[in-house]
Amino acid sequence: MTTTAHLWTPPAVPSVPVRGRAERAPVNRLFFVGRNYHAHAVEMGRPVDKSKEVPFYFTKSPSTLVESGATVPYPPRTSDYQYEMELVVVIGKPGFRVADADAHALIYGYACGLDMTRRDLQLAAREKGRPWDLGKDIEQGSVISEIVPMPGVVVDRGEIVLTVNGQPRQRSNVDKLIWNIRELIADLSTYYHLQPGDLIYTGTPEGVGPVVPGDRIDGSVEGVGRIVLHVGAAE
Repeated sequence: MTTTAHLWTPPAVPSVPVRGRAERAPVNRLFFVGRNYHAHAVEMGRPVDKSKEVPFYFTKSPSTLVESGATVPYPPRTSDYQYEMELVVVIGKPGFRVADADAHALIYGYACGLDMTRRDLQLAAREKGRPWDLGKDIEQGSVISEIVPMPGVVVDRGEIVLTVNGQPRQRSNVDKLIWNIRELIADLSTYYHLQPGDLIYTGTPEGVGPVVPGDRIDGSVEGVGRIVLHVGAAE
């Protein structure tokens, strides 16, 4: 077997711990669903009419992943660093152009996630019709808990909660998703050949808001687990 010589050491494959397993789950891609709870869409000033619209997505680099319990520095070039609590679907089998009724077959399990956002940069880009990358694709800005294996299970309800320093900020239920888990998997599979290790952050409910250095974020999804993030000092 030949080996490839590199000019510098390539980065390790991002991976996530799995409940009850010694092996970790390697991560392929990170997909994020925009405005997938009605109340959040309203608070962002962009209500959604499902009868006339389709889901939309943005991506982040897998290198932005950080595990629950970490302390991350307050990121540069922002004065409005915000949390978004989400249910994460973990894809475990390949699929392309999958029907809604068959989408469950691609599910390996679930995790809790935080989509951390430089909101001021995101909104400035949105108003100018520019990409959201600087607002969303933040180093250590994609937080994830351990994965809970649930092969073939469709989570269609469960309380989703977030607190900052013990104070309630977000509280909703997965049954309020505008596009549900089956619909999201099926729709994404019309754009991409979904692969094991793809993660789908399914959207955040209302109540998003800023954090500052020293804050502690706690979140949970009923039946899935918990997530914690500590916001450190700015670098």
